[in-house]
Amino acid sequence: MRLKEPPAESLVRSAYARETGDMTLLYSGMSLADIAHVVGLIEANIVPADAGGALLYALLTIHPRPPLDFALDPATGDVYSNREAYLKMLAAPVGWLSAGRARREATTIGYRLAARARLLTLSAALADCAAAALDLADAHRATLFPDYTYLQPAQPTTFGHYLLTFVYPILRDLDRARDAFARTNLSPAGSGSVNGSRLPLDRERLANLLGFDGVITHTRDAMWQADGPIEIAALITAALVNLDRLAEDLQIFSTSEFGLLDLADRHTRTSVIMPQKKNPYSLAYIRGACGEAIGTLAAMAAVGKTPSGQIDNRLFAYGDIPRALDQTTGAIRLMADVLRGLTVNAARAAGRAAQNFIGATDLAEVMMLKCGMDYKTAHDLVGHAVRAAIETGSPTLTADLLEAASQSHLQRSLDLDPALVAEALDPARIVAVRSGVGGAAESSAAQMIADCRESLTHHDQWRAAAQLRIESAEAMLLMTASALKIAPPQPAESAPEFFGDEWDESYGDLPVPPNRRRRFGV
Repeated sequence: MRLKEPPAESLVRSAYARETGDMTLLYSGMSLADIAHVVGLIEANIVPADAGGALLYALLTIHPRPPLDFALDPATGDVYSNREAYLKMLAAPVGWLSAGRARREATTIGYRLAARARLLTLSAALADCAAAALDLADAHRATLFPDYTYLQPAQPTTFGHYLLTFVYPILRDLDRARDAFARTNLSPAGSGSVNGSRLPLDRERLANLLGFDGVITHTRDAMWQADGPIEIAALITAALVNLDRLAEDLQIFSTSEFGLLDLADRHTRTSVIMPQKKNPYSLAYIRGACGEAIGTLAAMAAVGKTPSGQIDNRLFAYGDIPRALDQTTGAIRLMADVLRGLTVNAARAAGRAAQNFIGATDLAEVMMLKCGMDYKTAHDLVGHAVRAAIETGSPTLTADLLEAASQSHLQRSLDLDPALVAEALDPARIVAVRSGVGGAAESSAAQMIADCRESLTHHDQWRAAAQLRIESAEAMLLMTASALKIAPPQPAESAPEFFGDEWDESYGDLPVPPNRRRRFGV
């Protein structure tokens, strides 16, 4: 053995504790990686059939057990070393497990399997959130709603059209998730260390056994990628920034000052001291999750910024990314639930859509078309009329105010029909004329909703097919391994210290078994 000393207690308490703390995220994938590797060794005649069969027997024995059944010991090292130690306790010929494979291959595969599964789960949550938004938008295609820029009244719209603002980014997030899945679901198996392997391992076969869609060609690239975690972190950041924007809007619109929306009680909580409060806690959580995702993106870029053959990015990314995917998925599901419980105060919204001179843009455009003036001139005249209305206390713009503005600044008469001015300022009319592609008119919104639902159908079909391929590959791998396994001549001695509830708290929050002082072996 190269090292003469056991790991320092400080190393055990920090780095090894960090790695074993990620056990529940990587353990199942690493187990499948071990099984596929031994199958590949047997099929390539690298390991004797009896030794390989016995090793498979041990691997298949522990594979079904939940990760939390294993009390991993940071003093033994990372998850890989702990698995190796337990296989020794089962009298498995574990020395063959390292043939043609670095430990980082097993952990890299474990990470990729964990990430790909979570990318599919994330995609399902995104699709469900989009579906919830589309259902709500469909129900409010004709519900007048004031649109805002800088939180200032801008133009009349409908709540359905407003809500579609956030559906299209979700569809792009689904595209990004699919692209990230395609790059994540590639196999590093059979790469050897850095320059490939002299052993005749069939990399395509290993990829198929593990349900990967292909092989990462370059063996060194397969082991040391830094861009993958950054890509996934960017994906979840983009997804949550979109929902953060929606959450902030919903929080503002549901205040008593705006009163346009009501959150369901189940998505809020009250104050422990102020009994009148109904705090939008669900929205606050979504916004907080977005902030944490931004931090994860920065962290993944920082830890990946190393020499090209170094562990930093794996040590932190392989736990942080699966956890971030889980948290993001939860936040997206929460937003979908919030949307399904949301109430639109339609009467109040319609009233706000007619106040604060919100139809001024349309009035300027009508003046441009009817009065033979350029838009800038019409814009200026309407602006003067708005100021005059505010100063005189008029709640709306009138033909008289516009005439006065024209006489004062253009020295000419507009001779506008008051009925034309009233029609130009009518919120329902303003929305109805916007029937072009992407507009707020009910017919246009209906077309967008239909198109978005069709896109969701395609994403659902892709996700179901990808999930089926993965599940079929895992079933085939376990079937193949079962056919090759060889039971030991007598039951191996049990290893009680690796299981059970006798944990102590010597390593902070990380429970470790009583055999924590064991070093490199059993």
